[in-house]
Amino acid sequence: MAEAVRIRVETSFADIPAQDWGRLAGASRDDTGTPYNPFVSHAFLSSLEESGCAIAETGWLGQHLLLEDEGGNLLGALPAYLKNHSQGEYVFDHGWADAFERAGGRYYPKLQASIPFTPATGPRLLHRIGQPVIETQAGLAEGFKELCRRHGASSAHATFVPEQEMPVFEAAGYLHRTDQQFHFLNAGYGSHDDFLETLASRKRKALKKERRAALEHGIEIDWLTGKDLTEAVWDQFFTFYMDTGSRKWGRPYLNRTFYSLIGERMADDILLVMARREGRYIAGAINFIGGDALFGRHWGCIEDHPFLHFEVCYHQAIDFAIEKGLARVEAGAQGEHKLARGYLPVTTHSAHYIAHAGLRRAVADYLERERRDVEEMGEYLADHGPFRRGEHQD
Repeated sequence: MAEAVRIRVETSFADIPAQDWGRLAGASRDDTGTPYNPFVSHAFLSSLEESGCAIAETGWLGQHLLLEDEGGNLLGALPAYLKNHSQGEYVFDHGWADAFERAGGRYYPKLQASIPFTPATGPRLLHRIGQPVIETQAGLAEGFKELCRRHGASSAHATFVPEQEMPVFEAAGYLHRTDQQFHFLNAGYGSHDDFLETLASRKRKALKKERRAALEHGIEIDWLTGKDLTEAVWDQFFTFYMDTGSRKWGRPYLNRTFYSLIGERMADDILLVMARREGRYIAGAINFIGGDALFGRHWGCIEDHPFLHFEVCYHQAIDFAIEKGLARVEAGAQGEHKLARGYLPVTTHSAHYIAHAGLRRAVADYLERERRDVEEMGEYLADHGPFRRGEHQD
């Protein structure tokens, strides 16, 4: 870089001015660069911390890298954490940890550049609008490695990285890992029926039947956002989240305070899809609204009804994206059942710096084979999607 810069580490978002953070590309709706990603906003990240969900006591000690000029002006940032476990990440390295520790190594602590509990791709090497992008990003990638060395950590991981950031990480010596999610890609549809017309006849009929069945028994759907998100609504949604989350994960990651904070700070970025029967809500899914995408996150219910999960989480998200002109719906981690509902396989990326040479060689060999497997599976699934021949969305 032409100007002198320094890297500083902050452990708390309370010590990072929200206005400065909001000048980073993608971190607010006010910039003209990277499309807004709600998960890298100061509001979301500070809410995770302030609620007690992502703090040292839960194994997420903030180690946020700030790239500044001599005057202390924020030029770039990397949200990161020092961790003593691998929970809440969705890019699984438990096998690496187990192998290294059985060989006499110490895998934890490790560094993690990610959004806690959020398997959504978004900028990790954040830069201020107008700054030299590659130079800023390269400085952050190198700074992350140096932080790893200073902590004596085994490794530094950046997960759900945009594909365009990967060359910067790879040039800095990080290993490239791929995985797969399922996204709905909006080809400029005017309505849900326009989308259905691109499907094979049998698949189209099946989805119409599924949607009708989901709304039997007098079930109605509400979209709640902005001022609709009252504390009473959050109480109901949190009941769904805890009921389903406790059965699925054992101990849900998020607490009730978190939902109050995001409801206060970013209500216009949130869509709750709520299912109502006989005057009360019985199920719901939370989504976050980005600049060009809808990000589906958690679902929960207190009554079981056939196909209701698919309606609330997937079909309604498609309806919303089409109505609002959003380019895609990212429906979270895993789930090949999404394919039949119009969500196609999309490759996700992560970057991994492994300090120990022996572990690095073993992981590099594994990742080379894994990348081939992910590519082959993605091609196979895309060929077996619900679309008519010639209607594949690339």
